[in-house]
Amino acid sequence: MSDAARIEDNVRETIIAKPDIVLDDQDLMRALVAANERAMGANIVDLRGIAMERLESRLDRLEETHRSVIAAAYENLAGTNQIHRAILRMLDPVDFETFLRDLGGDVADILRVDCVKLVLESREGGDIPAVRKLGEVLTVAEPGFIDDYVSEGRGTPVRAVTLRQCGMRDARIYGELSDWIRSEACLKLDFGAGRLPGLLVLGAEDPNQFTPQHGSDLLGFFAGVFERSMRRWLS
Repeated sequence: MSDAARIEDNVRETIIAKPDIVLDDQDLMRALVAANERAMGANIVDLRGIAMERLESRLDRLEETHRSVIAAAYENLAGTNQIHRAILRMLDPVDFETFLRDLGGDVADILRVDCVKLVLESREGGDIPAVRKLGEVLTVAEPGFIDDYVSEGRGTPVRAVTLRQCGMRDARIYGELSDWIRSEACLKLDFGAGRLPGLLVLGAEDPNQFTPQHGSDLLGFFAGVFERSMRRWLS
């Protein structure tokens, strides 16, 4: 071997002592395989090289899938912690007025939404004096309003959790905020036999915060805890 082509002694000794550093380096392995193919000539097909390329491609896909799974797991864990914190804060108040105030304040902040609205159906309609002093969170509507709102007047069955992007929303729920709410989560509430349903609405200015493609399991769990908390206030 000529001096120009000779490997430096220290490099050669390192490779002999630790061959794994070459095997684990994809760029080095590709260079070696390419050099081997050139040495064999253009008329020879290297099946091992082809197999290696395919294995590398599969490995790249597996690594990408692994990264996606890890990212989804961290996102799910963060979402779970967020819901748990919101629930604990929601369970703190000892009176209904504080419960509603916290719902539109600290709970909304923890959930990172721009507003939280609670809609209760009543056969007395919305003109109930006691409701007016409970702040901007609570809205009372006529029976059938909730299903009509969530189904957008189509009369289709209403799911427990509905996530959607939206344009201008009903001012009876959002008031002056109705102009800029662009996505919402509608959580239908069941308060038990003989009681009219309720609706918890999480509104966001970001049109991508709530979309039908997002998972709804955590919000479904939150709605279940909220139902049970409301039952003690309604009893």
